[in-house]
Amino acid sequence: MRMKKKVIFWVSTGLFSAMMLFSAYSYFTDEMIKAAFVHLGFPDYFRIELAVAKFLGAAALLIPFVPRALKHFAYAGFTINLISAAIAHLSLGDPAAAWMPPLVFLGVLAGSFISYQRLNESSRPELKPKEALGF
Repeated sequence: MRMKKKVIFWVSTGLFSAMMLFSAYSYFTDEMIKAAFVHLGFPDYFRIELAVAKFLGAAALLIPFVPRALKHFAYAGFTINLISAAIAHLSLGDPAAAWMPPLVFLGVLAGSFISYQRLNESSRPELKPKEALGF
């Protein structure tokens, strides 16, 4: 069973991270992406910031010895990024081809996060209800 959890984690995390790394690379090199940021009304420096954040977030998800708290920040950051991308495209009336991919990858990210949690649940100490409240 543990092997199945590992496979699900690495496939979902690998797929998601590959997409984020490709996206980050495109933010630096693709003129169409630059034009898309202008279309969305974002300043050019935001494109660069987002690319760097995506590289760092993908590294945090892929490197096994990264602390759990940092991985959780990466998951949260990617969640905010993907939801914000969908909202930005929807608010401008862009077609589904623009706002649907972030939601699809949000699903892949959720699969990665859930499988990460399931893989690591055995390493978490169980708290009794009174201990969790500090009694």
